[in-house]
Amino acid sequence: MDTLHEAVRRALTEVADAAKAPAMRAYMKSEMPFLGVQAGPRRTALRKVFAEHPIDGAPEWRRTVLSLWRDAEYREERYAAIELTGHRLYRGFQTLYALPMYEEMIVSGAWWDYVDELAVHRVGGLLSAFPDTMRPLMLEWARGDDLWKRRTAILCQNRFRAATDTGLLYACIEPSLSDIDFFARKAIGWALREYAKTNPREVVRYVDHVGITGLSRREALRNVPAG
Repeated sequence: MDTLHEAVRRALTEVADAAKAPAMRAYMKSEMPFLGVQAGPRRTALRKVFAEHPIDGAPEWRRTVLSLWRDAEYREERYAAIELTGHRLYRGFQTLYALPMYEEMIVSGAWWDYVDELAVHRVGGLLSAFPDTMRPLMLEWARGDDLWKRRTAILCQNRFRAATDTGLLYACIEPSLSDIDFFARKAIGWALREYAKTNPREVVRYVDHVGITGLSRREALRNVPAG
């Protein structure tokens, strides 16, 4: 576990451009510093590290991810933890046992660059695979006080297209309709915009019926032809 962690940090450091780090940190409004590794070089470096340090079993995978996450000194190390959760070698580990790990990362990460990837690509996958358990949990998250769990519940079906459970989508959106927070409003609009790619008429109907306005409405209807 420590060997992988050390290899991740070394690999990221080798491809870092320190001159880019201040701008990256400012853009993300991050208290945690950046090394200065952009997405392309980061993914290339991490693919090599993950291939050279295979993990044996789901419990070790979860421990390794959380070690990278909790002990990160640079934001790119937390990105590495997220990428490790989605690595092709560990697709079989995407079970409900991974959910407490994702919940911790969402709550402690508490920012869109972490949460959106986890919401759409990890929690969404669990919802698709385990709907009987995940559906009531997403409703619980949607009604809770934590902004980032509410955002996750709203966004978790963003890749579902025609398989979208509209009842769940609307039930997850509605507790946040009165929230004036930018990230809540943006999530509502983004989720509806994604579903509008499949069913634009339904999204227009829903937006008008519920009376969604402002940022959420603009985002929801951004790609829907007028009239």
